[in-house]
Amino acid sequence: MKTLSIDLEHCYGIKRLTTKFDFSKSSVYAIYAPNGMMKSSFAQTFKDLSNGDESRDRVFRQRTTRRAITGDDGNELTPESVLVLAPYDAQFGSADKTATLLVNPALRQEYEQLFKEIDKSKAAFLKAVKKQSRSKRKPGQLETEISETFTASGQEFYRALIRVKDEVQELPDPQFADVPYDLVADEKVVAFLKSADVNDVLQAYIDTYNDLLEKSKYFRKGTFDYYNASTIATALTKNGFFKANHSVTLNAESKVEVTNEKELAAVIAEEKAAILTDSKLKKSFDEMEKRITKNDVLRGLQEFVAENKDVLALMGNMGKLKEDIWKSYFKAHQDLYLDVIAKFQAAEVRAKEIQAVAAGQRTLWEDVIDIFNRRFFVPFKLEIKNRVDVVIGQAPVPSLSFTFCEGDDTVEMDRPDLLQVLSTGEKKALYILSVIFEVEARRKAQQSTLFVIDDIADSFDYKNKYAIIQYLKDIARDDCFRQIILTHNFDFFRTVNSRFVPYSHCLMVERTSQGLQLTRAAGIKNVFLKDWKLHFFTGGRKRIAAISFIRNLVEYTRGEDDPDFSRLTSLLHWKKDSDSITHGDLDGIYMRLFGASNSPWSAPHTTVLETIFAEAKACLSAPEGSHLENKVVLAIAIRLEAEKHMVKEIADKEFVESITSNQTSVLLGRYRDRPVVDPEAVRTLDEVTLMTPENIHLNSFMYEPIVDMADDHLRQLYSKVLSLNESH
Repeated sequence: MKTLSIDLEHCYGIKRLTTKFDFSKSSVYAIYAPNGMMKSSFAQTFKDLSNGDESRDRVFRQRTTRRAITGDDGNELTPESVLVLAPYDAQFGSADKTATLLVNPALRQEYEQLFKEIDKSKAAFLKAVKKQSRSKRKPGQLETEISETFTASGQEFYRALIRVKDEVQELPDPQFADVPYDLVADEKVVAFLKSADVNDVLQAYIDTYNDLLEKSKYFRKGTFDYYNASTIATALTKNGFFKANHSVTLNAESKVEVTNEKELAAVIAEEKAAILTDSKLKKSFDEMEKRITKNDVLRGLQEFVAENKDVLALMGNMGKLKEDIWKSYFKAHQDLYLDVIAKFQAAEVRAKEIQAVAAGQRTLWEDVIDIFNRRFFVPFKLEIKNRVDVVIGQAPVPSLSFTFCEGDDTVEMDRPDLLQVLSTGEKKALYILSVIFEVEARRKAQQSTLFVIDDIADSFDYKNKYAIIQYLKDIARDDCFRQIILTHNFDFFRTVNSRFVPYSHCLMVERTSQGLQLTRAAGIKNVFLKDWKLHFFTGGRKRIAAISFIRNLVEYTRGEDDPDFSRLTSLLHWKKDSDSITHGDLDGIYMRLFGASNSPWSAPHTTVLETIFAEAKACLSAPEGSHLENKVVLAIAIRLEAEKHMVKEIADKEFVESITSNQTSVLLGRYRDRPVVDPEAVRTLDEVTLMTPENIHLNSFMYEPIVDMADDHLRQLYSKVLSLNESH
């Protein structure tokens, strides 16, 4: 964007503003606007544009608003091309944009591709397991359940699968594959089995069952129970054992030789039936069944254990039973199970390599944080906690770590706690961090942006103010960016001019009867040397404004006893010779101080006071804006008129001539002590003592306070003081 055209009417107090910014020679403009002169309204209007909102007049809502903000092509700027940076906004910042500063697209793409196939394989495996287990749990819940069953965490799914891989592969048969998982793992079932009376009955059943196993002809607890026997029978059959004419010998009181699968199955079934039909075991089972039957929510468990009495005997150790059930599910879908593990292990090595590369990368986020830590003076340091995860796209946004520092003592704090101990200025510095993130995200995306910067350094100490200015200078170097910097602080305005904003792009706001206008700034640096002194013999207003500077220079070089110092004092205070000093006298003082040979004032015989009062009157109708000489002239005229009035009313020549310092205040003290006093006049004269000294006694280094003050207060005060003399 080379040009920006603005046509505003009735936008938040802006009556009318039509102007054009030319960015062809510089990407930045600085606008100085005293308080109440456009700044916030201008910024709000652009914020409306960036938000896609209509602008309006806050007070006179019936007024028709016009807002035309157009670029080179005559079309209105798009919302995304405008960003308004307020003095402070605690909610500012786009997490999505700032996260992109960390993401490495190539690493992220490779990392995502590694796990894309894994996720696909995992989804197929969990789908099969869910169907096998007849569980109502969602796949994600099953994933957590598997992890918690085989590890100490719910987040170690792949580690859980790998841990039991050998055991699953060695299983000859998925003996518990048909057990409905929710029946044995349901929280209500677990709680029921742990209850005191139920646990006693269950334990009695288990003890009886185990005792019968020990007395069994063929079964033995923990080594060769019913499930072991069934598994072996199935394995022998699958592997063609009996077809190869082999036989199995069972040791009991007498040896039994089994030559085929049918005989072995019959022996196992007969022995199982003998155990399960034992009267003592049946009695224990009946006791257990009574307790299950009393609980309606366990009806499914009742039906299951009625058909699987041997499984009931295993419920005394639910942890092991759950492991055995899961391993059976895995065995039932062994191909899918092994495929998940293989894909995970194949990707794991490369994933670690990618993470190592990501850990070693320096990202733009580090650059931003480095800028902040180096440039800004705050009692904390920043670093990124989860840089690797964000670089490869595994975490949505970076997580900042705040380390609070006090001498050699440090403590890590989270953001909410940190905000509780920071000063207002330090909180604003943290806001600047968000601004830098936003700017750098736009820089990385090469997004053309107009930044409207509304006194972003306001209320900062000088060190941090200069850090902000330096960053604005950095922004100005980017071809994608344009800036309009708004401020009501003249010192800030002067500093950005000295650092990076050309004089031709420094503007000031003036209020006219039609609205507002932007004019090229003057007197930004050393107004006396570079402006007023140059016009001392040609411009009445600047000539008068320079008097206080010249008086200071005489005081510094020759002292207060010098006649020229006294003569100049008579032009700033009402003295007996004040109305007799001519422009020829003032020219002589100038020549003696500077040794210059300029052409003298065009009317050397006229008095200086005539010019002071004439120029002050002209200031009352001049365009309102940032004209330092107007304020100085008004302040001088106000004080002369005020002292003239008080001297006349006091009517004590000897007292007046005895005053050697602080004349205005001394006169006001005597003025108050008169027998008859006009309260309104005293209030006006009080304002004179409050407002005029700082406007008159200036030097070229310390005049920004009065520049920042709008001159309408001085205009009103001058009118009041004039009325004092006119009424007496």
